[in-house]
Order: sequence, then structure tokens, then C-alpha cells
Amino acid sequence: MLKRTTFLFLAVMLCAMYCSAQQVADTSLFFTIQEAAYPIGEGPQVYVDASHNNFHTVGGRYAAFGKVLRTDGYRVSDQEAKITPEVLTGCEVYVIANPLHDSNVGNWINPCPSAFTEAEIEAINEWVNEGGSLFLIADHMPFGGAAEELGASFGVEWLNCFAMDNRRRNFDRFSKKKGTLEETPLTADINTIVTFTGSAFRAPEDAQIIVALDKNFTLLSPEQAWQFGDETPHHSAAGWQQIAYFPYGKGKVVVSGEAAMFSAQLAGPQQRRFGMNTQAAKENVQLLRNLIGWLAE
Repeated sequence: MLKRTTFLFLAVMLCAMYCSAQQVADTSLFFTIQEAAYPIGEGPQVYVDASHNNFHTVGGRYAAFGKVLRTDGYRVSDQEAKITPEVLTGCEVYVIANPLHDSNVGNWINPCPSAFTEAEIEAINEWVNEGGSLFLIADHMPFGGAAEELGASFGVEWLNCFAMDNRRRNFDRFSKKKGTLEETPLTADINTIVTFTGSAFRAPEDAQIIVALDKNFTLLSPEQAWQFGDETPHHSAAGWQQIAYFPYGKGKVVVSGEAAMFSAQLAGPQQRRFGMNTQAAKENVQLLRNLIGWLAE
């Protein structure tokens, strides 16, 4: 059983992180790409979902996500139409970041229903099965709940939780030196990445895991986001993951239980950097390029 002081600490720390999420996108060119994957504006089309109350869109908190990909030559745009076979045929990579059901907009309390209709889930599942590429990102509660059914259609068990580092760090660092960042074809040129809390999932058996959580993390499942107490259900994160990728039929899927790691934001009056624009998370830019590159191949 976690002690009350631990829960109080978690609540204070997470609330502080939540407040820092009230940010503006960093539109500066804080990164350098020596050699773009494609000539500017000539690469594959990437759609970023903006039709499910998404907390992250290219026109908002994922402005830097879009800037990195455009600098790498991709064509990137928000997609405000509901998911249909016709919409999906317009792109090579479809990105969904932190969707929400209508009932959870401004109301981060259980239940957290699926943000997607059965018809949308069927459409995107069939599209990937026939060769499309999906990048599904679902952060801490309530976003894990909103993505749970879509993830399950691809064999991903998503937990609507907060994945909290017991070591009380300001952010979660995963490195090859510590053995916490897996050696994979998509991390060959990366030594360390950083995430900022997030959720957890169990990927299919054929998935390549990039970040696996362990006993140093606790998965907390409150009834209301940011509200923690001794009675909050919790258990060890051992056996759960936060970033993975796998083939699905003729297509490909990347899943991430953390969204801020692919953003770049400025927080508060001091304009504190948060996301890929921090020194600690500078290699997250390369990870994003590698993930999208694999999806677009």
C-alpha cells in the first residue's frame, strides 16, 4: 500500500504538471535537421486527427509536431472530418493524439467512453489492414479511456490511468545506458528520450517495444483526473509499456501512451519550455522522425 504522503506528493506534482499544460505552442525553430527525409513539401501526406475533441492538433498544441515533419519534407494537415474510408484514402499516415468523447470535454471524470464510433473503428482498422499507417497517442486519463476501444481493435490493451514514476522526478527519462530504452531499428541513433507522465498499455505479442515500464512506476486509476488519495486503485507498472510499434495486416501501427513528448510548448509567465524543446528531451525529435519514417515507408 502506498503511503498517504506518497499520494499527496503525486497529487501535488501531477497538478503542477497539469497547470503547466496550460501552455502556448512553441513556434520557434528549436531543432536542426541536417538531411530531410524528402524534398520540402513533396513527402507523404500526414493527417492529424482534429475531429474528436483532440487535446493535441497541428493547429494547437502539436504545432511543433507539424513543424518537425514539414521540415522533414512531409505534407501535414489537421483533419477535421470524421473518419471514413474516403477520408483515409487521402493520406499515407493518420495520427490521432489525445481524443476525447463529447461527455468528457471539460469533465475529466469516469466514465471515459470511446471517442470513436463503431463505424470509425471499423474504417480505420480495415484501412490499416489494407496497408495504411496509424500513429495512435493516448495520454493519461481520460485519454486512455477514449482510445481504449480503438486500441483494442488492433490488439492493444489500454489502461485509462496515470503512469507515475515512484522516484519523484520532474520527467521520465529512458536511456540505453540504464537499459530502459530498448535497442530497436527505430532507436539505433538515439540514446535517451523523455516522457511526461502518460498512460500505459499492453501491446500485441509481435510488437517491438521501445519503452517498457517497470516496478519503478505505479499505475494510478482515479475516478477524476488529478484527484488522488489512499483509496485510489493502483498497481505496479511491471509488464506494461508506453511506446511500441508493430505490423498489422499489410499496414503498420505505432502506439504511444504519452503525448507531451512530441509537443513543444511554453508555460506560464516565464515561458518555461516543456516537451521536445527542452534540453533533456532533444532526442525526442529524432524519435518522432524515426516513427513517422517507418510508418511512411
